Formats: sequence, structure tokens, C-alpha cells
Amino acid sequence: MAFVHLHNHTEYSLLDGLTHVKDMVRRAAELGMPAVAISDHGVMSGVVELSDACDAVEKETGVRVKPIFGCEVYFTADESLRKDVKPKLYHLLLLAKTNEGYHNLLKLVSESHVDNFYYKPRTTFSMLQKYGRGIIGTSACIGGIIPKLLDDRRFEDAVEWAKKFASCFDEGDFYIELQNQGVRTDAGFTQTELNHQLTAVAKEAGLKTIATNDFHYLLKEDARAQDIMLCIGTGAMVNEEKRMKFENDQFYMKTEAEMREALADFPEACDNTVEVAEKCNVVLERDSILPRFPLPEGETEESWFRTRVQEGLEKRYGTPVPADAQERADYEMGIIIQQGFPAYFLIVQEYIEWARSQGIGVGPGRGSAAGAIVAYAMGITDLDPLTNGLLFERFLSPERVEMPDIDVDFEQGRREEVINHIKEVYGEDHVSQVITFGTLQAKNAVRDTARVLSGTLKLGQGLDADMARKAAYGLGDRICKMIGDELGITIDKALDTNPDLKKAYDTDEDVKTIIDAARSIEGHVRGEGVHACATIICRDPMSDHVPMKRDTKGGGIITQYDGHYTPDLGLLKMDFLGLRTLDVLSIACKNILERTGEKIIPEEIPTDDPLAFKLMQSGNMDGLFQVEGSLYVSLFKRLPPTRFSDVVASIALNRPGPLESGMVEDYIKVASGKTPAHYYDERLRPILEETFGTMVYQEQIMQVSMAMSGFSAGKADKLRKAMGKKKLDVMRQLQADWNSGAVENGYALEIAEKIWEDAEKFAKYAFNKSHSAAYAILVMRTAYLKAHYPNDFMAAVLTSYMGNTDRLIRYIASCNHNGTPVLPPDINSSRAEFTPVAEGIRFGLVGVRGVGKNVADAIIEEREENGPFSSLHDFVNRVDAKAYNRKTLEALVKGGAFDSTGYTRKQMMHFIEETPMLEGAAKRQKDRDRGQVSMFDLFADDADSGFQEDVPEPDGVEWDKRTKLAYEKEIMGIYVSEHPLAPYEGALSRMTKFSLGDLAERTAEIRNAIFVGMVSNVVVKLTKRQTKMATFTLEDTTGHVECICFKYDENAEAIRDDAIVKVKGKFEVNDRGSQIMAFELEALELREEDARPSHLQLQVPSRSFDQSRSANLSRILRQFPGRDGVVLLVEQADGRKFRAELPVSVDARSPIMKAEIRDLFGPEALIA
Repeated sequence: MAFVHLHNHTEYSLLDGLTHVKDMVRRAAELGMPAVAISDHGVMSGVVELSDACDAVEKETGVRVKPIFGCEVYFTADESLRKDVKPKLYHLLLLAKTNEGYHNLLKLVSESHVDNFYYKPRTTFSMLQKYGRGIIGTSACIGGIIPKLLDDRRFEDAVEWAKKFASCFDEGDFYIELQNQGVRTDAGFTQTELNHQLTAVAKEAGLKTIATNDFHYLLKEDARAQDIMLCIGTGAMVNEEKRMKFENDQFYMKTEAEMREALADFPEACDNTVEVAEKCNVVLERDSILPRFPLPEGETEESWFRTRVQEGLEKRYGTPVPADAQERADYEMGIIIQQGFPAYFLIVQEYIEWARSQGIGVGPGRGSAAGAIVAYAMGITDLDPLTNGLLFERFLSPERVEMPDIDVDFEQGRREEVINHIKEVYGEDHVSQVITFGTLQAKNAVRDTARVLSGTLKLGQGLDADMARKAAYGLGDRICKMIGDELGITIDKALDTNPDLKKAYDTDEDVKTIIDAARSIEGHVRGEGVHACATIICRDPMSDHVPMKRDTKGGGIITQYDGHYTPDLGLLKMDFLGLRTLDVLSIACKNILERTGEKIIPEEIPTDDPLAFKLMQSGNMDGLFQVEGSLYVSLFKRLPPTRFSDVVASIALNRPGPLESGMVEDYIKVASGKTPAHYYDERLRPILEETFGTMVYQEQIMQVSMAMSGFSAGKADKLRKAMGKKKLDVMRQLQADWNSGAVENGYALEIAEKIWEDAEKFAKYAFNKSHSAAYAILVMRTAYLKAHYPNDFMAAVLTSYMGNTDRLIRYIASCNHNGTPVLPPDINSSRAEFTPVAEGIRFGLVGVRGVGKNVADAIIEEREENGPFSSLHDFVNRVDAKAYNRKTLEALVKGGAFDSTGYTRKQMMHFIEETPMLEGAAKRQKDRDRGQVSMFDLFADDADSGFQEDVPEPDGVEWDKRTKLAYEKEIMGIYVSEHPLAPYEGALSRMTKFSLGDLAERTAEIRNAIFVGMVSNVVVKLTKRQTKMATFTLEDTTGHVECICFKYDENAEAIRDDAIVKVKGKFEVNDRGSQIMAFELEALELREEDARPSHLQLQVPSRSFDQSRSANLSRILRQFPGRDGVVLLVEQADGRKFRAELPVSVDARSPIMKAEIRDLFGPEALIA
């Protein structure tokens, strides 16, 4: 005999099922079961994974387990699908019998989600009638309508429903389901008693029975793990009495013997599972179903593809097209046509062209697509693969047919417009975004487990539930810190590598309990989301091929299949990525056009601009794409970029792998001439010369194999993949060909073996050159704009971060230090967003609290139509009073927007609060709206009329600086005109080596350090030990960090708002953010002399100071503009020192500048 499990829940029954799909198939193979079904609650998310798992297990074991695709739907008898009351829902099991049935099930499940969702996705009887063909149905568990009717002692109604259901499917394809996990019904029937009644219903209705176990976990011992997942999903605690839970541990994947024992009275029910399995024969379709591209009349996809490529070649290279470019394009077109993908390229080209026609920024390309000259010709990428040495086969191999993958970057703020355009072209129901599933990683598993077990842990004994939860969370947090931040780390690996964690596990019972439980759920699906960029475009309505649902957060329609599986089903998946840098480029070019009249087109910005390289050499890279940050500042200091290929290499090298392996250090030594470059054989020099003999790129490994060993391009790509993924069996096979091919081509065997050894080492870290080169284009575009138009570019950067206070503080500090001051908003020059002006960058009007886009637009429109505002009185008389209110006006005044009118902020607040200015302006506007013109309106422009408004002269009386700055921060969230600590920056920087803005980017903790800043947002609390603790914010000119101090009483004098303090403490980083654990605080009393402007002080001996070094010093200083002065001390042989203040302002904090000065004068130079 045999048995097949037909009613099974995997982890896609979110936080209810625990079973991994592949584990289920392996178990079925072990138990000798010929098939296994998937039937998750309301979804079909695991269907493709089940199909793939059956193939994989067969390959591993030689045992074929047939996949059966199904879903346990939520049936409602309410055809009206009311949404004014909670629906009464019943379980119903549906299995796809044929491919037609599979497609019907897709449509039914999609409709239940997209159209009928209310509490749950609802399926009606009419839907079963419509979609029942090719589907097998069963009465499901005790939650089905037939068992419920029997539980209510309504036998005849149960029979009636059995017959009704049976009428929806082909004859003999509806079964009555029997289960026995040892539970009772609501009315108190045992399952055996219920099964006898169900069997009677089957007999009366002329139906057969089947046996199932409705399993939710794989093995009996997994019951506790499944219960923990259930608690996570419902927000309950394990020790809660009244919560959703399974009654026992019998809901696992039982053996045939266990099933026959549980249902000993009903042997035919077990036998019939094999009958059902034999009926179900669905093979998932994998043929390409590219959307139909709208072609011009008389054209085919192939002919139009060739036409568009040829047009593009002539545009890129001129007429006639150079032979090498034409030959490469013909070769690529041949492969693309042979593999059936011309439509793919036409589709991508169309939406990129449309985006550009709408003024939407498009990236130059990303990933391996930049290796295709066809993509370059069609305007899909902006990188010439010929001049940059990029390979088509890195993108699309002629030796295997797989869907191309072209990811496209668009402006972040306008990405949705492109997706909407796609929907208009191909149809709303033909386009969809893609679901993603988040799994429980090590630290999340620990935190969730600690929470749900809180009432059972020793540390919670004697505490109320809330305090027990907090204590458990604290312990979970401590365990997480010991696990660490390594990407992809598992609990087992952390136990192996961290002795502190292992010790805690071995000695602390609560730690062991939490870790053991967390291990049992680690790696399981925890929730769903929407892929950030993936979009599917389908030839047919999406639900013809994929089950659909609504996004649980946004309500948009998404697939139920993860994006990893959709290309395997022949569906076209496109990644539409939003890239902030493209917004910055668009805004910067708009700024330049409006300010200078000069039109800059990003695609035409050169990649070899000397000023751009000079900017990067200076370390002034804040705001640049990809290369901002200390790692790149350090790399460019040691290896200054002077050509585009240097930037390409830097992107490939500046990653954890190459950095940790020492590869970067070796590269720098060769590139700087300290170590000679070697190319193995002069014939390989053209391939390796640009990277000084080091194999930095994956393409170089491919090119060496082709040039030396005679590999075809497809075989070279196979080698790249094998080396990168350490596929030893494939590598061994290819190594023999590598060596023999090299010898046949006249290379020494020793050379071939040495290159193989090095290539194998480098392959682990080698990067995709196509991707590096495409990103390097964006680096050069941003560097060019910042070098030539710093105000316009940095205004664009700041605008792109509006609403992100931390980033704004950082970039404003950078602007101020690099000679691009950020100024308060101005009613006469600020636009809605950050505005470049000759003297710097003006804060945008919408950055002022209470000033929305509509208010800003009204102000700008009036200003442009009738000229600048001369005073606050002029403003309120001219701008429509309906556009603003009193608070808006107060915010503009406090923020400094009216400073240019000559009045102080204090005097203007007096006008608002203590004069009838607003009332008078409002009355005049109402009169005008009614058509009543006053004498003031008629004669206000006549200086001799006597009807001008009496506007007081400026009195020059202002608030003190601290009040003025406090209002600024209140209104704009940050200090703009000046930070209270700005005068003391030099003094404070000598007390600490950490700026608080840099800490925001830091991912590693600092065990013990000094931090300096100003205290704000103090909150004092009582701990559970009834001692005082405090939380507060510590900020400096670059940013802020949250702090916590458990020794409040000892440090109370320093922990007060506006105090400037020195903090001794520990900087911590965890999943909830970063903070400083403050141990000691000291209030600083800064004196007047501490407020002197910061400066760079350089002392050199007179013998080292000649005309040549003087000229070089001037050159270095000019490369690092800022607001800090420079003092030069030249020490004479007799000890006397001559002091000179140089006529230049620099960024005294620049480490690169200091390093260059030391290189110039040697170790005798003293820099402070």
C-alpha cells in the first residue's frame, strides 16, 4: 500500500506553518511517498518552490516525489460579500488536477485576494462553479462548512453542501476529508465520532473519503517551535492561557503507518490519497511569455530590433559605422535573435526613451548589461563596451538560453511615473510588482523568542508581565550583541566563534532556553513585503500565470510568487530602481540653468575632466555618488585618480573582500610604482595593463582564458561563474582545458599554472567591470558638477535630503567647511527648496516649519510678478492672506527669511504680536476681494499722496545670539546661520577625535572614548531600582547622537539643556540604532579666547622653506578651501620664529591636506 499527504501547510502559511518546502519533499522521499501536496492558507506562494524542490531532491537521491499544487481557501456562503460585518468563513481544500485546473486555481485565488479580501481572501460558491474545472476539492478540516454543520447536528444540510460542492468539479473530484489528531469539536465530538458522520455524508452524497493530517510542522518535536512562531504571529506570550494554539503535538508529517493507525476505522480513506495523487498531473509552464511590443506596421520584432540598433550605432559612432563596432553588433544581434529576445530590448528601450522625453533622469546602466554594444546603441546604457573592454558574454551567454536581466535606474522621485507608463502601454492587469519574504535572521529570531518566552524565563519570576517582558528583551539584546553584526551570521556560527556567547549559553539557563528556541525558528519566513524595484510585465493578464494578492501595507496588487521564481516561469521581470543621485543631477542641472542660463545635459558631461579629478584628490567628496566616505578619501589619498579607469578600479576594489584580503594594498604598491607590475606574458599586457597586472575584474579572467587558452566567450563565462562560486568539479574540468589550450598557443605550462593559481585567488574578490564602469560614470558626473558648480550641486544634494535632519546637518556642516556657506532662508531669493545664490546656498522656504509647497509657491509667484518684498508690511499687503496664517509668518521671521529687508527678527515679531499690521492687511485684502478700493490702494504708489502705510524704520535691536539660534532650530530643526558651538570648533576638536556626524555612519562600537558636544532634550527617569537615569541628545556642528546615563545624580550638573560637555563613555550600535553610554560627564566653561576662529598652524624649519616649497604649499592650500585661517611659523636656526597669517582660508580638518603638507616638508613639520 501507499499514502500521500494532501493537506499540508508550509512556512508560507505565515507564522502558522513551520515546514520548509524542501524538507517536506525530502521527508516524503524518505518515507517512500510518491507525491506530496502544498496547500497553504489562502495563498499559493510556495508552488514553484515545491516544483523545484521535487526536481532537486530527485537529483540528490534518485527518488521522484510528484508535486501537487493546491490551496486551502476561505469559503464564504455569502455571495454578496458584505463588508459591514465580520464574515463567517470556512476552510475548503483545492488541488490542481490538470494544467487547466492550475490556471483556474490561479484565477480563483487571485480573485479571492484582489477583489474579495475582507479579513481574509474570500471564495464564493459561484467562483467554484466558474473555476472548478480541472480542480479537485475536499471538505477540509473541522473548520470546513460540512464538519461545522455536522457539529451543529445538521446532517441533511451537510449532505446538501457536499452535493453542491461536488457539482462544481468534474465527476468524482470532490472528496470528504477525514482527520484524527486527537482533538474535539466545539460540540464535544471526538474526531473519530465526526469521521463516522463524515463517512455517512460521503455515502449519502455518493462521494469518496480521503485521509489527511493537516500538518503544520515536519516532525513531532517541531511542535514547540511552531507554537513559538504562532505566538510571534499573534503577538501573544507562550504562557498566556487564552491564546490561539494547537491542542497537541500531532500536526506533523506522519508516516503511512501512523496515518493508518490514527484512522484505523477508515482504511479506504488512506488508500484514496494515492488515487487523488495519481489524478494530479500538473507541469509548470516555463516557456517565455514576453509581452507583445507594439510594432510599427509592416515590422516584425526582429526587423524593428535590427533597425533600432543600426540607427543607434550610426548615432553613437557616425556613418559609416566602424567595422569593429558593426561586427560586434551583428554578432550580438544574432545571439539575441536566436534566443528570442528582440522584444525584450525594444521594451526596455521604449520606456527609457519615454522617461527621457519626460525629463526623468535615467542612469547610465548597471550590472553586466553595459557589456552589450546593442544596449549602448539603443540608448539603454551610456558606456561604450569597446573602449572600456567590456564583454557581451558577461551579460548574455551564447551557450545557454536564459532571460536577459537589465536593471535601470530612474530618479527616485519619478520612478512611479515610469511604472504607470508601462501600465498604460501594456495594460493595468498585465503589470505587477513582486512580493518578497523576510526570514528570521539570527538576531531577530533571538529577540522574538525572548519576547514570547518572557513569562517562562527565570529572570521574569516575581515580576509583572510588563517588567518580565522588558527584562527578557534586555537579555535578548545582550545575546544579540554577542552574536555580532556579521552579514548572514547564524546562531550556530556565533556560538562557534564567540567564546563569550558560548560561555553564556553553557552557564545561563535563560540564555540557553532563548538560544535553543531561536535556533528552531531561525531561517523561517516571518513576513512579506514588496520588492523595492522589481516589476513584471506580462503578455496576458497576470493572473493567467501567477497568483496575485494585495500588498498588506499599501494595497497595491503584487504577485504571490517571489521574484526569484518568476523568470523561471517565462515572465519578464524588470528592476526599476530609484536612485537619489539621478534626482540630484536633475535638480543641479535645473539650478544651473535657472541661475546662469547654461544648459547642462548629464549624458554629455565628460568623464575625463581635470577639475573633477582634482576635487576627488582633495578629499572634498561629500555628495558625490558612491565615493563619499572615509574609505574612499583614504584610497584616493594613497592613489589619486587621474583617469576614468582609476575611478572604475576604485569602485571594484573598495569592498570588504579586497580590503580584508590585502589585495588593495598590493594594488596600491604596484600602481604607485613601489612594486613593479608583471603581466605573466607580454601578450597579456593589453588585458592587464590598466590594472597594473592585477586581475581586478571578472572580465579580465574571462579575457585571459580566451586569449591564452583559446576558450570561447561562453566557456570563459562558465569559468568565471565556477571560480566565483567555487564549483570545484567544474573548475577541475576547465583547468585541464586551460593548461592544454595555453600550451597549444605557445604559453609555458608554468605560466598557465601560475595564472590559474592567481586567478583562483582573485576570483573570490574580482568584480563585474561593467557595473564598476557604469557607476564610475555617475561618480564623474557628480564630481564634475561639484567641481564646476559647487553651490548648484550641493543645493541639489541638500534638496534631495529634505526631511532627513541627520543628513542635512551632515551636508550643511560639509558645505560650511568647504567654502559653500548655507544661509538662512530669504523671502526675496529662496525658492521652495535649497537655492543656490552667488554667496552660497539659501535654505528653501518649505524647510521652514509650517511653510508648505502651496505657501512657498504663492510667495514666489507674487515676488516674480511684482518684484522683491521691501518689508514685512509690504509682504502682508501683497501676498494673499489665504495662503498663510500667523504661525507661518512667525516661522518665516524666526527662521531669518526677512533679514534682507533690514529689520531685526525681534522688531518684526513685535510688528506681528503687538501692532495691528496683520489685521489691517487682512481688512484691505477683504475689501479688495469685495471690489472695494481704498484710498491706500489708489494712491499707495504716489510718494506725495499721504496715503502710504506708516512703516516704522528699522531699530536695529535684536535678540541675543542664543535666543536667535534657538528659534532657528525650533523652526527649521537645525541651526542654519550659525551653530552655537561653531565659534568653539577649534577648541572642541582638540578634545576629541570623533565628530558626532561621523558616528551616525559608523557600524562598529567604540569601547571607551571622549565625546564633546552640547546637551539637549534631557529626560530624567527612575530605574526599577528607583535610582535616577537620564537620556539626552549630544550634538556638535556635524550631527547628533542619543545618549543614556545611569549615573544621573553624579552627573546632574552637566546633564542640563544647552550645557557644553565632555562625555567619557562607550559608543554602541545595535539594530535599534546607535547611542553613547555615558559614564562620566564634565561641564565645559569655554572662555572668550576659546572662541577664536579655528586655524591651521604650520611650523617648519627655515632650511626647509625655500621658494619651490613655498609655491607647492600655496598650491596644496588652495586645493582644500574652507573657512579656517592658516598661520605659518618659520623657525630660524637660532630658535627665533617668524609668524605670518597667510591670505587663504582652508578646511583645517582635512587629513589629506595635512598628509600632503607632511610629504612636502617631511617629519620636521609640526601641524596643529
